[in-house]
Amino acid sequence: MKKPARITDIILRPGEFYFGGRQSRIRTTLGSCVSIVMWHEKRLIGGMCHYLLPNRSMPHRMAPDGRYADEAIELFMREISAANTELSEYQVKIFGGGNMFPRHKRRGKYANVPSKNVIAAREIVKHYALNVIGVNLGGVGHRQIVFDVWSGDVWVRHVGIQHSDSSA
Repeated sequence: MKKPARITDIILRPGEFYFGGRQSRIRTTLGSCVSIVMWHEKRLIGGMCHYLLPNRSMPHRMAPDGRYADEAIELFMREISAANTELSEYQVKIFGGGNMFPRHKRRGKYANVPSKNVIAAREIVKHYALNVIGVNLGGVGHRQIVFDVWSGDVWVRHVGIQHSDSSA
């Protein structure tokens, strides 16, 4: 696909969501968080979420919040409906869930967040029967993601964490 003359560069921070047209480039950096990318090949529209946790600990009564996997998919569903398209028409790619602190044992509600985020992504894929064509989940370190909506290309740079065990 030809790159548009003008590009709107969108940078997602944790908990944010964006859905747009062919002039969009969406970027984010992920640690333990996960991004779901959806692209409509014929309409050249698509979006990305950057969720932090699988779900809220308490039920919500407000608008969906992109910080949570189960609510981020609601945001996608609203945009897909508004675009008069069907979920089955989208190609899906999923990234993230990296362990940023592999040497530290976490306890409590934040224990195993990367694993829980990956599990949430897989449950969403199964529940909604998503057309997943690319996955880069888990491992150690962070990822930089760039999604060019005009082409559907997603560029991933996975940077593992280097550990030094030097002794003097």
